[in-house]
Amino acid sequence: MTIGIVGLGYVGLPLAVAFAEAGHEVIGVDVDPERAAAVNRGASHVEDVPADRLRGVEDRLAATTSYDELERVEAILVCVPTPLSANREPELGPLVAAATALAKVIRRDQLIVLESTTYPGTTRERLRPILEESGLAAGRDFHLAYSPERVDPGRTDHTIRTTPKVVGGLTEACADRAESLYRTICDEVVRVSTPEVAELSKLLENIFRSVNIALVNELAVLCDRMDIDVWEVVDAAATKPYGFMRFDPCPGMGGHCLPLDPFYLSWRAREYDFVPEFVELAGKINQAMPYVCVDRIVRALNDAGKAVRGSRIVLLGVSYKPGVGDTRESPALKILELLREHGAEIV
Repeated sequence: MTIGIVGLGYVGLPLAVAFAEAGHEVIGVDVDPERAAAVNRGASHVEDVPADRLRGVEDRLAATTSYDELERVEAILVCVPTPLSANREPELGPLVAAATALAKVIRRDQLIVLESTTYPGTTRERLRPILEESGLAAGRDFHLAYSPERVDPGRTDHTIRTTPKVVGGLTEACADRAESLYRTICDEVVRVSTPEVAELSKLLENIFRSVNIALVNELAVLCDRMDIDVWEVVDAAATKPYGFMRFDPCPGMGGHCLPLDPFYLSWRAREYDFVPEFVELAGKINQAMPYVCVDRIVRALNDAGKAVRGSRIVLLGVSYKPGVGDTRESPALKILELLREHGAEIV
């Protein structure tokens, strides 16, 4: 098949390469001309896609900034950023822009799949109406589905091929098309009844982690006051072979999903006169952890008879997780900012 990928970032580029390696022709569209040019010359900006792997599919993968090229493809996967605004509300500007551009080029019988993380209802209520400005009807003239990305940067034990792929179609026929597409690159495809189920499943995956990280972070703050080693506590609890899953204290959450997803659900829930207090509390605790870390740094310096102002401090590990160079939403950046406000010299 010929497949279009909109957005060649951490999600889109690995997906594009996977489809190209499976023998499909892939056209990648990105608003950044430098990124598109880099892909065409075999220079990868994504750590999970080595340059030699990208060059290995150069005859089947082409990047462009023009949506016109997508008129001839059979399927289009939308992998654009879905960040939060300054007020911690969904910022769907990139998705709306992509959908508006697609409405000018889509044709009958094409499959459109949204992969970007978002709140339940986005595919049906936001993406569908814009695409239908083309004069074509979703579910009748073209197929529409949602399939959440499950990319974990830097991870090698679970790949696109081995990670189950959740798919929810607007209609059964839409789901059939999406399932058929993904089975060419995924060993297992998990069909759900609607796009909303698929959208919320993605949020649940990450909110589960957010809530448990918040729990152990709150315990870490308490252990600090009680003069108990929280790491020893976690190590001891983790010896239980059932009914316990290990989560370690940390300076907060980073990356393209965990810090954002709880707020997507909270925003959507308010439309139903519902406040997910548990979810919001977890977000509040995790957002406060950089301040907790800085407070402990201040105390450590005081114990050594030093003031923060004028002290030279080294931050080791600024990316949001080990083994990657990704600093998106990294709590280390907030710690750095707070220490500089205290007058510390970061080296």
